[in-house]
Amino acid sequence: MIELHAFDDQRAQSDALAKAVGDALHASLAAQAAATGTPTTSARPAMLAVSGGSSPRPFLQTLSTQSFDWSRIAVTLVDDRWVPETDSASNSQLVHATLLQNAAKEATFWPLVDTAQDLHAHVAALNADARFSAVPDVAILGMGEDGHTASIFADAPEWDHAITAAERFVAVHPGSAPHARVSWSLSALKEVKHLFLLIAGPRKMDVLNAAAASLQKNAISQLANDKGVRLDVYWCAN
Repeated sequence: MIELHAFDDQRAQSDALAKAVGDALHASLAAQAAATGTPTTSARPAMLAVSGGSSPRPFLQTLSTQSFDWSRIAVTLVDDRWVPETDSASNSQLVHATLLQNAAKEATFWPLVDTAQDLHAHVAALNADARFSAVPDVAILGMGEDGHTASIFADAPEWDHAITAAERFVAVHPGSAPHARVSWSLSALKEVKHLFLLIAGPRKMDVLNAAAASLQKNAISQLANDKGVRLDVYWCAN
């Protein structure tokens, strides 16, 4: 199910999404404490997964100033390119430069990439990592004009595996984009309770509408047509 939140300017979009993400993180921490009987101060961190690219930069900067209890939040990525953090293509570098600033400096960061290792061995290690035994409490997705989200590309040889694998993480080699990637799998994304999509412009809305209208071979359509998934779309017209 898609719930659309439309805005005329980027500032209003970023402010509204930052508030929604904060509310979702607070709700996740409170629910976990109630379920385990553990005080919220000693419960496991709430996990927030964010996306890279140019579109989320203003939102991430806005989110960094919000007065959450960031010490109880673990930030990770929806996906990342298999490049060192010093590379300008690294989503990890973007998160450090935008989100992990201001109040959010108190958050813990869980990266997805370690290029000192073999890609497939590293993905296997991520799938065995106890920190990622649960899916993110909150995830903010982006979307390409080909309908990919995270790094689940329809033209990648791993497409079938990425949309059917029970594992949390998959390695992906897109045909239309540079760099190998590490990505949460589609099944993992479907489990995220608070799932947001941040997009802008009429072209992206056209892609989303087409993806939602009928099942297509792209990741956003797979999510939008799953009746068990709620996707809150924060769209800016400009």
